[in-house]
Amino acid sequence: MKELLLINDSKANKISYYHIVLLMASLPFDLFYSHIILISFALHTFIHLKKEKLRSLLSSKLLVLPSVLYISIIATVYTLNLPAAFTEWTLRIPVLLFPVLFSFNDLDLKKYRSKLLLIFSLVCTATVCYLYADALITIRHYHLPIRALFSESFTNHNFAQPINIHATFFSFQLVIAVVNILYVLMKRSVSRSLSVFYALCCFILICSIIQLSSKSILFILFMVVNIILPYYLLTGRSRQKFILTGFSISALVVIVVLSLSTFRERYVTLFKDDLSTDKTEPRNSDTRLERWRVAAERIKARPLLGYGSGSEIGLLKDDFYNAKLYSSYLHGLNAHNEYISMLIKSGIWGLLIYLLTLIYGFKACIKKKDVVFTGFMLVIAIVSFSENILDVDKGVMFYSFFFSFFIFSNTASEEVITGKTKPDDYLSSMATNPLPVTSY
Repeated sequence: MKELLLINDSKANKISYYHIVLLMASLPFDLFYSHIILISFALHTFIHLKKEKLRSLLSSKLLVLPSVLYISIIATVYTLNLPAAFTEWTLRIPVLLFPVLFSFNDLDLKKYRSKLLLIFSLVCTATVCYLYADALITIRHYHLPIRALFSESFTNHNFAQPINIHATFFSFQLVIAVVNILYVLMKRSVSRSLSVFYALCCFILICSIIQLSSKSILFILFMVVNIILPYYLLTGRSRQKFILTGFSISALVVIVVLSLSTFRERYVTLFKDDLSTDKTEPRNSDTRLERWRVAAERIKARPLLGYGSGSEIGLLKDDFYNAKLYSSYLHGLNAHNEYISMLIKSGIWGLLIYLLTLIYGFKACIKKKDVVFTGFMLVIAIVSFSENILDVDKGVMFYSFFFSFFIFSNTASEEVITGKTKPDDYLSSMATNPLPVTSY
């Protein structure tokens, strides 16, 4: 841990580094902390701003990364709800602020990327350990059996409730942490004791993702572990063995998880119900598919321009009532689909810009064979089908910070692993390193 917190750099860059460390560490917790740290980081960056850094404002990154904020600003011109449009602006300010700060700041994100990601992974692990400890203490207090840990009372939102975060949005962060730790282990650049520790952290994080019961995140984790990791990092027989082993372990995990009634209910029954339109069956809430159909009817009236920023909930509220989706009406729900949300608020042109932004991110991560960045892009692209990521503060902070972080720290891919690490490559890198301390 000492090597992660002590860096050899200028005083201003050290302060920037610790700001980013604190910012990443605050992401799982109340938005107050991350906002305060972001404001402090912004003030520090502008105080040390150099004149030549202003040229970076002309960079394509500053055009692409904040695109969702630009969409909101343009769609405000014809909005049906001006106050809600300005609220949307405020919510999405970090989407512009992070790329600007990373452009102006002198800290070399490429140099410290691995340390920062590992710190984030360890913080996520510690947070999960706290949640499990809280659950076990509660179980003991009420004299419940240990198996109650896998009941509805301690899964999904109930599991994440002690830190007051939506289960799916917390899962976003955990999957990044898992993928990063797996990447560290596959590089085989750590000692055996650290390998065991990281493997334990990985196991805890995967258990927590299952506990949080986010179907889309588990699907993404399956894709990254069984497809992305081996194709990016392995070749030949090593790749084949890894894929075969990965699919076998994944199948075993699925069998074990679905053997528990609580998880079978969440992963199978609720998934089927969410895609159902059969209104004869009793339900506590409306399904996503029903909300999507109502939203689609609204989109048909103005497909090109949409109805303007901040208009979605107000429009859909009336539509939900007319469609007898009373639960969605009473709770003032949105479409729960970022792509549909873009169509409602900004029409086809806004959706196209959002899709082009995602393509920009995928091209960057695939070109560099960046495993963790690819995991992030899959989270954004896939979860956008089931959540309005950019209409919730935790979603905006996750999107804006990590998208900018990965773009500005995107490094060339390392050599493909064949099963052995060349000693001369290791000694060569150490000989040219002014601070001979491993990132891990």
